[in-house]
Amino acid sequence: MGQVLHGSATTTEAIRCAIQLCQESVRVVARRYGVSPTTVQKWRKRETTTDAPMGPKKPRSTVLTPDEEAIIVAFRRRTLLPLDDCLYGLQPTIPHLTRSSLHRCLERHGISRLPEIEGDKPEKKRFATYPIGYFHIDIAEVRTEEGKLHLFVAVDRTSKLAFAKLEDKANIYTASDFLRALIEAVPYQIHTVLTDNGVQFCDAPKNRSGPTAMFRVHRFDRVCRENGIAHRLTKPNHPWTNGQVERMNRTLKDATVKRYHYDSHDQLRTHLHLFVDAYNHARRLKTLRGLTPTEFILNAWTKEPDRFRINPSHLSPGPYT
Repeated sequence: MGQVLHGSATTTEAIRCAIQLCQESVRVVARRYGVSPTTVQKWRKRETTTDAPMGPKKPRSTVLTPDEEAIIVAFRRRTLLPLDDCLYGLQPTIPHLTRSSLHRCLERHGISRLPEIEGDKPEKKRFATYPIGYFHIDIAEVRTEEGKLHLFVAVDRTSKLAFAKLEDKANIYTASDFLRALIEAVPYQIHTVLTDNGVQFCDAPKNRSGPTAMFRVHRFDRVCRENGIAHRLTKPNHPWTNGQVERMNRTLKDATVKRYHYDSHDQLRTHLHLFVDAYNHARRLKTLRGLTPTEFILNAWTKEPDRFRINPSHLSPGPYT
């Protein structure tokens, strides 16, 4: 292993050890190792061969006096206030106190972090685990030189497989067509879809229990029933319930319309298709332990082949696809 020496060091640890063990005169040793007699005398006085720490022996502030630091430490320990609240409370007494000097003072005295208090943070809940086939679906608006388009996006909660499609309108017909296209594109069985309460996906809450809605069934729900898919809805005014697809919307926008200008809808469609393919086949995700969505699906196919309609390896890009 390499030695970490001071930037201006003229000796290594081996030479320092030899100097300490050598019984010859200072001048002879200095001439032998090409160092000054002062260096030889310095290392003979020491018991170790490591560099001594640089800087002041005791860290101190160049802005605050010892009395001011004592005031800060006592105030922090007594009140247990956060950094900014401490700053606002101490500035009337110490006008030249800044946020950075306050933070450094607390660091020096080992009280920069407040003690953890039981019950002050809500318990984190993990997502329920589901087999592949649980898709989050949402709609976003994007624009090109030709005008507005509606971006339909779906992402699998477990495998993170993404699917996107651009439509001129966002209504019950395009929403149901998107679901059919998703079912055709995914190599495994979709068992659940989660959407918001938009009219493209369901009837308005006030009309859901009416005889008309119950008799005709929403077009999106009809596609779900035909394919054995459970349709779940998010809680109204709780968009974070569908956060996975909301995050995918942002990823797609950041990679396309927020970065490039498109003269036509076709340009955007082509670029979006290429990006989604690259995401599914080449993007390694931390949540999948370094696998791409396609690699995760191939692993699932070897473990649970009954969930698949077709061999997913046939969908990998190549010269014959």
